[in-house]
Amino acid sequence: MIINLDPIFSAEGAFQEIDYSLDLSGETVNGLHPFSSPVNIKGEIRNHTGIVRLDAKADSVLDVECDRCAAKVKYPACADVEHIIVRSLNDDDNDSFILAEGSQLELDDIIREDFLLQLPVKFLCSEDCKGLCPNCGKNLNEGPCSCKKEIDPRLAALAQFSDFE
Repeated sequence: MIINLDPIFSAEGAFQEIDYSLDLSGETVNGLHPFSSPVNIKGEIRNHTGIVRLDAKADSVLDVECDRCAAKVKYPACADVEHIIVRSLNDDDNDSFILAEGSQLELDDIIREDFLLQLPVKFLCSEDCKGLCPNCGKNLNEGPCSCKKEIDPRLAALAQFSDFE
């Protein structure tokens, strides 16, 4: 979505509402394509005392696998998109501002980058997910497995102290 910012830059108090959906179904996250539904964006671009700000929220539901137990999870994701937009920069290495060349703003690229950067590194089905047994592969959230716990041979001598009566 390309937005013409001339009317916003030229009048203090001017604003433009943002309400649209962005298709990220082609994006890859952790080797998967989790975006089965679009990202919904709501917010505004506003000139407040000569400073043009983009304030928006982007949200979607991702189809991912839990990184501990591999269960299919519908993960609600939300990202805050907040930037100051300028017409020109004095320093090309300045990442604090978004440059709107020709008073045009390509909003899709900004939303995509901010949304993907705010996704968690690990997706979990729940905070207390127990994961899979490293020996038999049973999902430990469904109950304990029947594997005998192996004792590290370096600590075997200490095991006798816990068996005294």
